[in-house]
Amino acid sequence: MQTPHTDRFIRKAQAWALVILPSILILVFAMHFRSVARFFVFRLHYEPRPADAVVRGLIAAGNKAPLIHDPHIIGYLALPFFTLCAFGLYELGRRVRPVAAAVGLALTMTGTIYLGGLFGMWTAFYSGIRGIDPRFVDGAIATFAAQTAPEGAFLLTTSLAKLALIGLGVQILVLWNIRTVAHWAVMVATLGCALIVGFWDLDNWMLIGAALMLVGFMPMKSRLQSMAMSS
Repeated sequence: MQTPHTDRFIRKAQAWALVILPSILILVFAMHFRSVARFFVFRLHYEPRPADAVVRGLIAAGNKAPLIHDPHIIGYLALPFFTLCAFGLYELGRRVRPVAAAVGLALTMTGTIYLGGLFGMWTAFYSGIRGIDPRFVDGAIATFAAQTAPEGAFLLTTSLAKLALIGLGVQILVLWNIRTVAHWAVMVATLGCALIVGFWDLDNWMLIGAALMLVGFMPMKSRLQSMAMSS
């Protein structure tokens, strides 16, 4: 059985995860911009950089910088916070809408598995390419272009990874009309998840989405902390 002390610790961890996760996502998306001006270039459709430019840039940079400077590895290491957030939101909604809360939790957890695959894939791609001998640049470009083409296994992994944010959105909507969670918080956090899913790979839109999640999660964090204190 869980002791009151353990239950309080779990609730507090889940509460802080609601702040930490979107904060890390903001950092991850912000690290994709080389200048402030680039943030303000908004597009409605993702246009990937040419494989030639990506590969040549990575090979030229080499593996001099620590691995943690790669935003993908930061996102990869932050995946446990998705789990904590998922169970925290489930705790908030399970007593009022148990079935919907369970469905949302299942979606988030399933998507988090595939999101781990996506972050791991990009981390491996970028780290591996940086170590390639410049003599083999043409082969590296062809390989990278084939591996990241929007089809097959790459498309499948990317599509399934979106379930993590879709699941969080469902879990947030479960809290609609629950007396202890403000309507505005549910709307703002849901909009944040929708922006990330709807503008996938467009980092400025996703950064805004993560910021909205952070704002919307604040009252939910406070509610979880209250539950921790009363347990």
